[in-house]
Amino acid sequence: MARVVGLNGNYAIAYAVKAVDPDVIAAYPITPQTAIVEKLAEFIANGELDAEYIHVESEHSALSTVVGASATGARVFTATSSQGLGLMYEILFITSSLRLPVVMCLVTRAYSAPINIWCDHGDFMSAADTGWIQYMSTSNQEAYDAIIMAYKIAEDPRVLLPMMVSIDGFIQSHTIEPVALEDEEKVRKFVPKRLREIRLDPDKPVTIGALGDPDWYYEFKVQQQVALEGARKVFDEVVDAFAKEFGRRYGALEPYRVEDAEAILITMGSTAGTFKVAIDKARKEGAKVGMITLKLYRPFPRDDIVKLVSNAKVVAIAERDLFFGAAFPGYLFNDVATSLYLADVRVKLAGFIFGLGGRALRFAEAYDIVKKMWSYALGEAEVPTHPIFVGVRE
Repeated sequence: MARVVGLNGNYAIAYAVKAVDPDVIAAYPITPQTAIVEKLAEFIANGELDAEYIHVESEHSALSTVVGASATGARVFTATSSQGLGLMYEILFITSSLRLPVVMCLVTRAYSAPINIWCDHGDFMSAADTGWIQYMSTSNQEAYDAIIMAYKIAEDPRVLLPMMVSIDGFIQSHTIEPVALEDEEKVRKFVPKRLREIRLDPDKPVTIGALGDPDWYYEFKVQQQVALEGARKVFDEVVDAFAKEFGRRYGALEPYRVEDAEAILITMGSTAGTFKVAIDKARKEGAKVGMITLKLYRPFPRDDIVKLVSNAKVVAIAERDLFFGAAFPGYLFNDVATSLYLADVRVKLAGFIFGLGGRALRFAEAYDIVKKMWSYALGEAEVPTHPIFVGVRE
């Protein structure tokens, strides 16, 4: 039976990792992630977890270490934030290209410079083209559950791709919430370890990471793309199985009051709760507004979004990142816009950028975003063709 305890997001992640019984953990400290690997070290030192804990000299080495371990068939884990993810960047591509089911937690933090240790989603979004499955949580319970599901998804023979589970730096990582910790034997039964057919084994030598010349490289990349797209089916199956076993359900996205909405907000991360309250307030005032909280970012759930927003007049995208130099400087905006264009859904799109470098999204600002998108739906104001930077000083 589950026991409910108060845990910050970092500890929730560590308890989930302990429950799935990894073989190898590679650790390098970086704020605000450090407490995850510290707690895992404590579990190992206390004899609560039997795993090889490897201290490395950099985040590049941390991911390289679990790549090597995973290639032998081991179940692995590591975690990082911000500049650490940037230092891993070369190895992110190698991990997915080698089809290794590495699970990593990213605690979101703004990239430097200037040096900033607080939350935004620039690091998470910067990995969008690396071939990883990416999941953004909104609560510590969801983060705990997502780690468990991640191993079952990534290690499925139909997938065999790395998966990144994200929590918002400080907002989740250092904030205590009630988390239901499941019985570890029950968790391990849900995510049994699989013996992979292709792995480094001295008794059955294989070559991993060989040269891919022009005669073969193209096919490898297409296979990788097909596998990432196919991971969505496995994701849905695991969500259903998890809900049946543990009673909590998470989808690729979470719709909220969208059934009759004429203006719909799409966002990601821990500020979803603030936006929900703003939606509720606007609803009481007669505005037909709703929202979608995106959880699964890669593979992008474009068909789900198209289905949910096809009858809306306006779709507003509020995101905590900046896609420098793009036609519209928001990663999420570009994904949503492309999805709607390909489906021939013609709705007005508004883009909002908020919270860079950890700047708090105040309720008044969230409510103003909701009211603005409703005014666009009513035709009271023109939808701007440039992003609205929320809360930035002139």
